[in-house]
Amino acid sequence: MWWLSRNTHQFNILPPPIIKRVLGVLSGSGCFGEAKGEKKLLLEEMSSTLKENGGGVSDLYGEDSATEDQLITPWNFSVASGSTLLRDPRYNKGLAFTDNERDAHYLRGLLPPAVFTQDLQEKRMMHGLRQYEVPLHRYTALMDLQERNERLFYRLLIDHVEELLPVVYTPTVGEACQKYGSIYRRPQGLYISLKEKGKILEVLKNWPEKSIQVIVVTDGERILGLGDLGCQGMGIPVGKLSLYTALGGVRPSACLPITIDVGTNNETLLNDEFYIGLKQKRATGKEYEELLEEFMSAVKQNYGEKVLVQFEDFANHNAFTLLEKYSSSHLVFNDDIQGTASVVLAGLIASLKLIGGTLADHTFLFLGAGEAGTGIADLIALEISKQTKAPVEETRKKIWLVDSKGLIVGSRLESLQHFKKPWAHEHEPVKGLLDAVKAIKPTVLIGTSGVGKTFTKEVVEAMASINEKPLIFALSNPTSQSECTAEEAYTWSKGKAIFASGSPFDPVEYEGKVFVPGQGNNAYIFPGLGLGLIMSGAIRVRDEMLLAASEALAAQVSQENYDKGLIYPPFTNIRKISAHIAANVATKAYELGLASHLPRPKDLVKYAERCMYSPGYRSYR
Repeated sequence: MWWLSRNTHQFNILPPPIIKRVLGVLSGSGCFGEAKGEKKLLLEEMSSTLKENGGGVSDLYGEDSATEDQLITPWNFSVASGSTLLRDPRYNKGLAFTDNERDAHYLRGLLPPAVFTQDLQEKRMMHGLRQYEVPLHRYTALMDLQERNERLFYRLLIDHVEELLPVVYTPTVGEACQKYGSIYRRPQGLYISLKEKGKILEVLKNWPEKSIQVIVVTDGERILGLGDLGCQGMGIPVGKLSLYTALGGVRPSACLPITIDVGTNNETLLNDEFYIGLKQKRATGKEYEELLEEFMSAVKQNYGEKVLVQFEDFANHNAFTLLEKYSSSHLVFNDDIQGTASVVLAGLIASLKLIGGTLADHTFLFLGAGEAGTGIADLIALEISKQTKAPVEETRKKIWLVDSKGLIVGSRLESLQHFKKPWAHEHEPVKGLLDAVKAIKPTVLIGTSGVGKTFTKEVVEAMASINEKPLIFALSNPTSQSECTAEEAYTWSKGKAIFASGSPFDPVEYEGKVFVPGQGNNAYIFPGLGLGLIMSGAIRVRDEMLLAASEALAAQVSQENYDKGLIYPPFTNIRKISAHIAANVATKAYELGLASHLPRPKDLVKYAERCMYSPGYRSYR
């Protein structure tokens, strides 16, 4: 028992079957007895399991392969009272506990006598959620459910993804972040502030799960299009990781949301007595860089080389720097730069069946030259280069960007930020977007400005006069910041536009025809991308993987979808879509020599599906 006494914190993360063998072998009792070599063999197995804490698809809790046919013992530290079990969201089933389970786990009397199936619980919860008229009330009800019954929460999210996605993600999550101080109930992730500088590794060890595969981290400086929300940005990592599980099948216990709090420049929050973060101006420069460096080093030390770190909603000046700095030493991904780019590229590839030609035949104009805009532009240029074999420097000339000062042109080169300079083409200066549309004559208009109502009637009409089928992406989130609405795009273009947005819009009827807008939602990409990286044991993210993800998503658009004017498949098939994206990403990881899980599975799509977490209840002994 010496090993156990010295390694209790690690023993707690072993799966129950191994623990049972440990107790039997080390005590000299049970079916394994005192057989020679058994202790050595078992300790090797335990050691191997414990080392798998940085990636892969090892299933410590039996979450991936869960079926109601498999009996398990809920792994709790105390069995003196069933109330402990009811308070553990991973194992709590509420009224779904059977009579036998209620007797076996000290639950008799702690629950009303009725026994509900998970199907009935799901029906009851959805009925209750639909009674709320305010989306934020639905959000808080879902967060409460996640904190008391994890499997039922994910069952709802998977089965009703199109209805609930706007609640747990954009646009409602934006409002939730704005009011996070008021609706805060209990911590849902790790908060690492300037107070923890010098001891971040200790803070990471405070998190109860040891086998983390995905971290989503924000510093809250640029939450959606809402600006600096400081510590209240935690709603974004929590929401994103919910989608990693529901849409990509990554186990909940393998996900860790983190907010790095370096202060906020939001005066309203600084003066709010309910603000939950540091009440000071944002740290910058050396102080900020040192904290992030300590964080990234601690993450790798604690969770290994293969833990995926997704940067989320960092301001431009930090987002590009962090991605460039750590992409060669860590498995990192910026959803605002790379995820948005990948999902938009997928929509562009799919739209070619409606507008004709190849990507190289089209001209692209962006309103917005920040993380999203330049990230999308870069990936489009890479895809055109891949298709035409032309240098990227040449393919960039088909892509033009407009920022707050007008069209980005060569005469502005000296005053541009470094990430805008590749897009400074030779052209006379142009001030506004409408003039840029008339001068460049784009076939595709993409909005990533974060400013609502910027695709005016005149702009849309100009696009429609130039093109038979203008492609218009109004990508800024939340809905209030969208460059234009679906109704405006279809009406002003007289039904000619092919439209996609970042936030969801309802179908629009125009002159007797129903138009169904597409949603260029990052949730199409990042869950499948993350699963592909995990199941291949990738150690780095490369642009080729993003291209592979885009191509896989575009391939999932059916003729039925095209007939409705859609350039994205419906979210109802998202788990199947994520499996195909994961397989494509994993294939590229193996081709690039960046995969560490060998041998390579023969059928990566089926392997991805087998790796996915299932939210069905387990039957307890």
